[in-house]
Amino acid sequence: MQRSPIIFSVDVEDWGQSVLDQSLPISGYCADNVLRMLDLLSHDADARGTFFVLGKFARKHPRVVRDIAAAGHEVASHGFGHVPLHRLDPERFRSDVRRSSAVLADILGQQVQGYRAPQFSIVRSTLWALRVLAEEGLAFDSSIFPFAGRRYGIDDWPVETRQVRLGGGLSIVEFPLTTFALAGRRLPISGGGYARLLPGTLLAHLFKREVARRSSWPVFYCHPHELDPDEFRRHAPVPTWGTKPIGWRMRWHQGLGRRGFAAKLATMLKHFHFRSFAQARRGQPSAAETWLVDHRPPGLPRLPRTPAMPNGSPTPARGPSLMGRAAEVTGGGSPWQDDSSGQVSARESV
Repeated sequence: MQRSPIIFSVDVEDWGQSVLDQSLPISGYCADNVLRMLDLLSHDADARGTFFVLGKFARKHPRVVRDIAAAGHEVASHGFGHVPLHRLDPERFRSDVRRSSAVLADILGQQVQGYRAPQFSIVRSTLWALRVLAEEGLAFDSSIFPFAGRRYGIDDWPVETRQVRLGGGLSIVEFPLTTFALAGRRLPISGGGYARLLPGTLLAHLFKREVARRSSWPVFYCHPHELDPDEFRRHAPVPTWGTKPIGWRMRWHQGLGRRGFAAKLATMLKHFHFRSFAQARRGQPSAAETWLVDHRPPGLPRLPRTPAMPNGSPTPARGPSLMGRAAEVTGGGSPWQDDSSGQVSARESV
C-alpha cells in the first residue's frame, strides 16, 4: 500500500489539570499514557511526530520529555499551565510562553521551535498572539482551526499552511488543523473527539481525500489520555483531584471512543507516513504568504497609518504595544486576500 505523508501531533497534558482545573497538580499516570503513545509509534520505525508538551508536565516528568526526543520525535510548546488565551493579555501570554520554553530548553538543551495554544484558543480576537510568538523566537504555530466552531475556530482562515508575515520583519508559519468541505461547510476531522467518533476507515478515507486536494500535508492531532479508556473508572465516584464528581455528560463527551482509539491510530499508521512539523518545514514547498495587518488586542488604540519606506513597504510600527500592524485574517471585506494561485496579498485597512 502506498502511503502519503501527514503531520502527526500530540498535545501532552494531564486531562484533569487541563480540562477540570488548571490549578491542579500534574498526575503520574499521564506520563504512562505518553509512554504508551511512544510504544505505539515505535511499531513503525519511520513514524515521527511533534509532541506539544505542557510546561507543567515537563517540570513534573522531565525524563518522559527526554524519552520523546530520544525516540526521534520533535518537542514543541503547549504553553505552561494550559490557560486559554482569552483569559490572558499579551504580556501574561508572553510570560507563559517564556516559562514553558525555558523549562523545555533546560530539559532538551536546545530551544523549541513550535507552539500550540491550549484549546486551539488563537481565534479571531486573539490573533495578536502570533506576533508575540514570533517575537519570542518561535518559528511555527499550529493553533488555528479553520472552521466555525462554537468555542474556537476561524471559519475563513486558509486551510493550507501559510507563512504569516506580521510586519517589522517578523513572520511565523501557521499549520492549521485539518477540515474537509461538505455542502459548502468546513467540518473538522483533524483529531481528538472528531477522530474518536469517526470509524477508522472513514477517517483514513477523509484524510486521503485531503492529501489529494492539498499542496501541504494535513495535520492530525491527539492526546495521550485518549489511549486510556479506564481513566474515569479510576476516579469514580469522586476524582482523586478532590473536585466534585465528574458528571455523566462529561464522562460521555470526554470518554467516548477511547477504547478503540489505539486501534484507530494503528489503522492510520497503515495508511499514512506520520511526519513531524520539523519534517514538514524541510520537505514541503515554501508556504504561500499571508499578511496580517492592523489587528491589536482589545483596548489598544488604533494606530495611525504609517508612512511608506522608500521601497514602498510600510514603516514598522513602534511603541510600547509592539502590536503595530499585526491584524486579523478573514475573507471577503477583510484586510487580506487569498487569490486563486494560493498566494495571499495584503489589503490596506481603512
